[in-house]
Parts: sequence; C-alpha cells; structure tokens
Amino acid sequence: MTVQTLDAFQIIADHSRRQMLTMLSKDSMTINAIAENFDMSRPAVSKHIKILYNGGFITIKDIGRERHCILKQDGFDELQKFINYFDKFWVSKLNKLQTILDNKAKQ
Repeated sequence: MTVQTLDAFQIIADHSRRQMLTMLSKDSMTINAIAENFDMSRPAVSKHIKILYNGGFITIKDIGRERHCILKQDGFDELQKFINYFDKFWVSKLNKLQTILDNKAKQ
C-alpha cells in the first residue's frame, strides 16, 4: 500500500478540513468534539485529522484519556511562502507601472 502525500494546497482544498482548521484557531479540541460539528462518521473525521496532522497543520497531544488537536505553524508555512512569492511579484509589477505613469505625467 502506498501512502499518498498531499501538498498544503491539496490539504486545505477540502472544505471540511478548512472548517476544522478554523475551529482549531479558536481553541484546541478533542477529535470527538470536532466530529460533533460534522455530518460524517467518526472514522471519516479521523481521516481528515490524520491528513491535517501529516501535513503539519495540527499536532495531537494526549491529555488524560483524550486526544487534543492543536494548530501548528508548519503546514501554513508552505502556503505563506507561495503567497509571499506572488506578493513580491505583484508589488514589483505595480512599482514598474507607477514608474511608467510618473514618467508619462512629467512629459
């Protein structure tokens, strides 16, 4: 059996996983507490949690007999690098446009 690895964009492409991340941005939650918010089986929720965990978006910490999901920065870093690249790209393009417009205005 091969394990499929997903990149950060594939991980957040799923609406349910994005909802889980949003929920976890407010506080850590147990897997059961997360499952209560979805109309899917507990094993399906666990599969989504595993994908988020493997992608570095969450960590799972055992507290007593419960497993708590907590947001983690790692998964978001890949997204931020991609966004930063295009931020710089567009800022550069806009600066060039501003220069051209300034030169036209001076003429």
